[in-house]
Amino acid sequence: MTITEDTIPTDILISGGGIAGLVAAAAFGADGHRVICVDPAPPVTEEAADGSDLRTTAFLQPSIRLLERAGLWDLLAPHATPLQIMRIVDAGGAEPEARLVRDFNASDISDAPFGWNLPNWLLRREITARLSAMENVDFRPGTATRGLTARDDAAVVTLSDGSRVAARLVVGADGRDSAIRQALGIGVKTTRYGQKALAFAVTHEIPHQNVSTEIHRSGGPFTLVPLPDRDGKPSSAVVWMERGPEVARLMSLPPDAFEAELNARSTGILGHLSLATRLTAWPIISQLADRFTGPRAALIAEAAHVVPPIGAQGLNMSLADLTLLLDLSRTDPGSRESLDEFQRRRWREARLRIAGIDLLNRASMITPRPLRDLRAAGLGAIYGIAPVRRLMMKAGLGVS
Repeated sequence: MTITEDTIPTDILISGGGIAGLVAAAAFGADGHRVICVDPAPPVTEEAADGSDLRTTAFLQPSIRLLERAGLWDLLAPHATPLQIMRIVDAGGAEPEARLVRDFNASDISDAPFGWNLPNWLLRREITARLSAMENVDFRPGTATRGLTARDDAAVVTLSDGSRVAARLVVGADGRDSAIRQALGIGVKTTRYGQKALAFAVTHEIPHQNVSTEIHRSGGPFTLVPLPDRDGKPSSAVVWMERGPEVARLMSLPPDAFEAELNARSTGILGHLSLATRLTAWPIISQLADRFTGPRAALIAEAAHVVPPIGAQGLNMSLADLTLLLDLSRTDPGSRESLDEFQRRRWREARLRIAGIDLLNRASMITPRPLRDLRAAGLGAIYGIAPVRRLMMKAGLGVS
């Protein structure tokens, strides 16, 4: 394809305006690059609006450094709730009661919390506000990627508004069905678990004290992640993973019946839970692209890898992708040497982390009682060996 006079030149074209794509636009812009970011849908930036994302994101310590680099952390910090303790509860006995509770405290390995939690709809609001103030960043919501022609000197992208952009680097941050990945002819390996996750917010009687709690019984983990108080009451985000038919049953229940099931599943660890938002649900898969790069193009976030929502790994893996890509793009974004290095370092790391999370998810889904007993015994044994416990916490953070 010939680059014509009406083709718009830029350093970076980011396809995808989810959280990873928005952070990428801010970060590349803060590094001094000219950036165009496109997404088919305008971001929903109010909790009560139709289509708002009621999930939350726990930014682990390494991700905070990236947010600072992008000029975002000062905007986000006032809304963030620290995560000081990761609590694992096994409730796999005959009754849905906590029979084993183990606390992993960030103070064992760091002076800082494990991370900070924020609602996804609020992240979109704050990050888009930052982009609007950056003269070298052009965010175009309502514009989709329609075509990509990769060349040695530039990648030419055709957009849904009919315009064309010639970029030194195209970043595919456009989700698990990535148009950029498909345009590059990159395949994926997908694992389906037959699970879905419910995401919503609750208020509760007992303050969370900055403890993120993951409760295991069967079907998948039930996770309570701290949020700021809501209407004067302690509040947490919930991610409740179950097999698909069970999620469908739960969503069909009247509010009172759903709340009864909710409180039974929580084992009462924060007292009575009251539903504070509507319910949202999405399918749980693992996915790994066959490769993360093409000529003048790189895949990050769910365009590259998808994991179940366990241990706050998903978006933090995405921001690890972005951090490396930024570092490799200081001189010539999209050069063959930089993309080869990105592929070498990120693909293997993603494959290993996906394998570990897959194992944890399958363990959390176990139904037979004897296997659940073994799971509890394994958790107790790991926790009881201090060097192993600290090693696991560091691995979860992605630090050495």
